[in-house]
Amino acid sequence: KMKKLFSTHWKSSKQPRKQRKYIARAPLHIKHKFLGAHLSKELKHRYKIRSLPLKKDDEVIIKRGQFRGIRGKIEKVNLRKTRIYVKEAQITKLDGNKVYYPIHPSNLMITELNLKDKQRANILERSLKK
Repeated sequence: KMKKLFSTHWKSSKQPRKQRKYIARAPLHIKHKFLGAHLSKELKHRYKIRSLPLKKDDEVIIKRGQFRGIRGKIEKVNLRKTRIYVKEAQITKLDGNKVYYPIHPSNLMITELNLKDKQRANILERSLKK
């Protein structure tokens, strides 16, 4: 019998090594849940929901780090690394090229939602019905 890399029966542990192992070895459909970010006060009030996973074309404000306070649109989402790339958060490399700076989703706040995705729109409609 082959040993699985990821345990579906893992509940929780206080040990940081097991926390890190869970995050590192999680399959992509579970890693998607790690991309959650808080909604702004207006969106929270409108949709009666606290947080949602980030998507491309959402507008966010960066709350922590060297780009704190910058508003921008999400250009790219990296599920494997759990990082978000915001259009306005770029660094200049030594050769002069500009590259997006990877930001963890917990350091972002959603200010405007991308509602082109029907599945996401349905989630928000259901939250309003509650």
